[in-house]
Amino acid sequence: MTRIINITAALALTLGVSTAAVTTTALAAGAAAISGEVKKIDEGAGKITLKHGPAKSLGMDDPMTMVYRVKDPAMLKQVKVGDKVTFEAEEAASGYTVTKMERAK
Repeated sequence: MTRIINITAALALTLGVSTAAVTTTALAAGAAAISGEVKKIDEGAGKITLKHGPAKSLGMDDPMTMVYRVKDPAMLKQVKVGDKVTFEAEEAASGYTVTKMERAK
């Protein structure tokens, strides 16, 4: 096991990448993704209602259903009510905004 870790570290150093940076980036990317289900789409208002699990990146520890604004209205044309999605969102002065969304695989 130690030999494998040393080989991985040596390879990472050869490539100019630290193993800590790779691990931190992978964890950060996974932590931001939120799983949910589309409950309602309001294209005119640029909003989507999502039922989702805990959203640690937004400080939400409990599952809930919320209305979100979307950063790009084209996102609303990519999903339909009932679709399972993964999304990322951020909090702004005007409320929570979905910044990235895709249908769950």
